[in-house]
Amino acid sequence: MAADPAEQFCVAEERSGHCAVVDGNFLYVWGGYVSIEENEVYLPNDELWIYEMDSGTMHLMEGELPTSMSGSCGASINGKLYIFGGFDDKGYSNRLYYVNLRTKTGTYRWKKITNFKGQPPTPRDKLSCWVYKNRLIYFGGYGCRKHNELSDCFDVHDAFWEGQIFWGWHNDVHVFDTTTQTWSQPAIRGGDPPQPRAAHTCAVLGNKGYIFGGRVLQTRMNDLHCLNLDTWTWSGRINISGEKPKDRSWHTLTPIGDDRLFLFGGLSSDNVPLSDGWIHSIATNGWKQLTHLPKSRPRLWHTACLGKEGEVMVFGGSKDDLLFMDTGHCSDLLIFQTQPYSLLRLCLDCIGKNASLLENQIPCLPSKLLQEVLKKITFWAAMTHRQERKAETERQSQLNST
Repeated sequence: MAADPAEQFCVAEERSGHCAVVDGNFLYVWGGYVSIEENEVYLPNDELWIYEMDSGTMHLMEGELPTSMSGSCGASINGKLYIFGGFDDKGYSNRLYYVNLRTKTGTYRWKKITNFKGQPPTPRDKLSCWVYKNRLIYFGGYGCRKHNELSDCFDVHDAFWEGQIFWGWHNDVHVFDTTTQTWSQPAIRGGDPPQPRAAHTCAVLGNKGYIFGGRVLQTRMNDLHCLNLDTWTWSGRINISGEKPKDRSWHTLTPIGDDRLFLFGGLSSDNVPLSDGWIHSIATNGWKQLTHLPKSRPRLWHTACLGKEGEVMVFGGSKDDLLFMDTGHCSDLLIFQTQPYSLLRLCLDCIGKNASLLENQIPCLPSKLLQEVLKKITFWAAMTHRQERKAETERQSQLNST
C-alpha cells in the first residue's frame, strides 16, 4: 500500500520574493527569484507549483503570462489567483493578472486584465494586500513615479532628473473590485496613516486591515496599524501592552482564528535574519513570543499561508541578508501548528507513518476514509524519501570535502 520510496517526488525550487496562496486543500506557489553567481535569476513565469499534503507537483501555465518577476503581490478570491506589480530586469510593474485555480481541465491559463475602469496604482514592488468583500486592497510598496505624480503619500529615495523619474516608498491605498473590474482610490476619512514603507506585511481580521513593520530609507519599523475597510479610517499607531517584536522587514503576518495574528521571521534593523515567531491578540492588545521555535531556521521574504486546520505554512524565502549576501534561498516548507490538531488528523498521521505495519488492515477502511489515508501514506513516503535524499547529499558532501 505504501508509495515506493524510490519514487522521485517533485519539489518546488528554492526562491525568494515569490507569491503563495491557499485555495481549498492546495498551496499554490508562483514566481520569485534565486541568486546564481551573484546574479538575480527570475524563475520561469509559466510554472505553477501546487502542494497537496506536502507532496508537490508542477503545472505549466498558458495564456497571457506575467513576466518573470519578484516582489509581486499575490492574493486569491473565489478560486482565482491575482498577481499585481513586481520587479524584473526592465523595472517596476503595475500590471494585474489572474488565473483560475479551480480549473476542471487541468489547464491553468493566465489572463492580463486590460479592460478595467479607473486608474491603477503607479508601478511598484514589495507591497501588501488585504482581501475584503471581493476586493483587493493594496497598500504601500517601493517603486517609481513621474514628477507630476509626486504627492504626500510618497517618500523620495532617489531621482533620475533627465527623465524626471523618482524612486521611493508609498503609503497610498488602492482598491480593485474584482466584480466590476474597477480601480479606485478611497478617500481616507480619518486617523493618522502609517508612514510610507515597503517589505511590510498585511493581514485581515474582520473588517480591519492590519499592517506591521517594513522599511523606509535605512529605517526598519515594528509599528502596528489598522485600517477600517468599511469606513476607511486609520487607527494611528496602536499602543501595545507589554513586550513586542523588534523592528523588521520582509516578514509575514498571518491571521489565525478570529482575533489573533501570527508574525514570523524577517530581517532586523541590524541586518540579521530572524527566526522568531509572535502571536498578537486583538482582545488583549498584546504580543506573545513563541519560545519553542527552532533558532536555526531564519526566513525573510518568504510566504506564509493558513492551512485548513489552523497551521501556518511558510514556504521559501532566504536564510541570509539579501542586501549583502544573497545566496541562501530555501525550498523547504515549515509548518507551525497554532492550535491542537483534530483527533481525525492525528489518527490519519499515525496510520500514514505506520503504513507498512498496517497494510493488511488499511484496505478494510471505508472508501472515503481510505482516500484520506492514502494521501497521508503518500505524504509520509515523500517526507521519508526527501529526508533520505538530503542525508545522502550531506554524506556525499562530507566525503568530497575529506
